[in-house]
Formats: sequence, C-alpha cells, structure tokens
Amino acid sequence: METKFKNANLVIATLKYQPIGLGCMGMSFGLGPAGDKKEMISLIRSAVERGVTFFDTAEVYGPFINEELVGEALAPLRKEVVIATKFGFALDPNGGPAWIGLNSRLNT
Repeated sequence: METKFKNANLVIATLKYQPIGLGCMGMSFGLGPAGDKKEMISLIRSAVERGVTFFDTAEVYGPFINEELVGEALAPLRKEVVIATKFGFALDPNGGPAWIGLNSRLNT
C-alpha cells in the first residue's frame, strides 16, 4: 500500500549555537506557579547577554503560553538565537491545560 504525503518545504541552514541552552518550561508551566512575565523576559534576555543562544520550549507548556513568552522575549534578538519547540500534541479541545493524545498532522 502506497501512502502519499504532501511535500513540505524545509529551509536548510547551518545552526550555530553554544553547547549550553536554556530550558524555559518552568518559567510558565509545570514547576510550581508561573514566574512574573516581565521577570522571565528579563531572565531570558539576560541569558543571551551571557552567551546562551539555544532556548527550548513546547506548545504543550501552557498550552502555548511558554512559546509566546519565549517568542516575545527573543523577538528583538531573533537573528542571534535558536529556538527549539516540541509539537505534535493533541490539546484539550475545551482549552484546558492537559493534552489528550498525539497529533503531528500539518495544518496547511
């Protein structure tokens, strides 16, 4: 049985980043109460000033709240950093913080 997939265009680039990164999950999800948004943005930008160029987040952290936080913090520095995000979760259709399964379908 042959399966046909839509082609996705990928931009191939050389990623350059420091060997140490910053995992941002605990800033808004999962490890107690979320941090103050302004303080977390300051922390992320301070990490860049200290040489951190790799940041990790995921759509399920919040959901979406952590990605939004990291994106806002790094928007003015976007050309200097690499942001990794994990996706493929089937989120609660009622808007709850839980995920109910996996879904890696492209929504194009």
